[in-house]
Amino acid sequence: MGMNLLYSNDRKGEYPDSWYAATATPIERFAALSGDATADVCIVGGGYTGLSAALHLAEAGLRVVLLEAHRAGFGASGRNGGQLGSGQRMDQDGLEMLMGVSDARKLWQLSEDAKNLVKSLISRHAIDCHLKPGIAHACFSESEAAHEHAYAEHLQRRYGYDQIQLLDEAGLHAICPSPAYKGGSLDMGAAHLHPLNYALGLARAATAAGATICEQSEVLDIEDGPQIRVRTAGGTVTAQHLVLACNGYLGGLNQQVAARVMPINNFIVATEPLGDDAARVLARDVAVADTKFVVNYFRLSHDKRLLFGGGESYGYRFPADIEATVRKPMQKIFPHTKDVKVDYAWGGTLAITMKRMPYLARLAPNVLTASGYSGHGVGSATHAGWLMAQAIQGQAEGFDTLSRVPAPRFPGGPRMRSPLLMLAMTWFALRDRLGI
Repeated sequence: MGMNLLYSNDRKGEYPDSWYAATATPIERFAALSGDATADVCIVGGGYTGLSAALHLAEAGLRVVLLEAHRAGFGASGRNGGQLGSGQRMDQDGLEMLMGVSDARKLWQLSEDAKNLVKSLISRHAIDCHLKPGIAHACFSESEAAHEHAYAEHLQRRYGYDQIQLLDEAGLHAICPSPAYKGGSLDMGAAHLHPLNYALGLARAATAAGATICEQSEVLDIEDGPQIRVRTAGGTVTAQHLVLACNGYLGGLNQQVAARVMPINNFIVATEPLGDDAARVLARDVAVADTKFVVNYFRLSHDKRLLFGGGESYGYRFPADIEATVRKPMQKIFPHTKDVKVDYAWGGTLAITMKRMPYLARLAPNVLTASGYSGHGVGSATHAGWLMAQAIQGQAEGFDTLSRVPAPRFPGGPRMRSPLLMLAMTWFALRDRLGI
């Protein structure tokens, strides 16, 4: 790896200068770990996965210490597009071929459970994160739209999912008037939210349930065994169980996970508030994701800014000019935004797997991990935290279903990985531009 992603693009212990950080309901800093602590479960990582695991374990009466290198919700959990999508990251027809119909059905049910879990946590803990229903899928051609419609019909026929409305070109333009799109669908069972406020709400709920969260407590070393010892600069945690919930920021903590879960970067801008002009972008308050390989995703904030995610960068450093990186795809979708001022531009590190399915694994009898949500983490990561909390209490059925999904290693090992990724992504980007 060579490069520590925890520090390559960010200031220690600070949220990025994002619109989310600027509008979050602030939370008091949690103290760093100091001295020696004991716990039933030690969790490494304070994003959705770790916070959800901490909340559910603490509610079950277990002693939990969560260690976060920066701040709760600092990573992808506090920076993403805020989309709570339906299904797994891989389509159900792909999962049927990969896993067989029975496991594909279980995976669909788990993805529905994930959405419901997020919605119920927000309501149960009164998390103020502007949760709104609706994600539109926008297609660039009639053939893509036909494929989208066939897939929605497959979901209805085989899985009884009836929340998706099929949209022709006029129907899509009534929601999103971009000339680039030729049709698509609208999933009213999906939703969108303020991702950092949601993460901070989980952190508040976890501490209220009795979990201890330690910020600015980077894990330097883990000693496995019947008793696990986790060391930071400030102290150690000795625990019966360990949960690794680091996603793109795992670094060298575990080679088995690092071989299968690769960090990549993504970028978002927030424009100035658009007022009445917001309707030129979105006529309804839903989120949009399109069919481009390097997906464009966007929605309106509650103060009517366009939050637009897109653009790509290879290697571990963010580009010097994030705004320019995102403006390129944004102007393709909305040519009129070339004169719109951008108030915030930020990047984040997520993590992908070869199959674009999360990687859940039992690394040792008392060590669990979940990561690699591949851009589908709002629901999947929250749910993975719950599944690990269940597994630690002896109810591992859901965890085991997801851990059966094949998780091939990325070719070439960490040293080769960045150039290989660059090559692959360049090819996909080229393919996109040529419309192959």
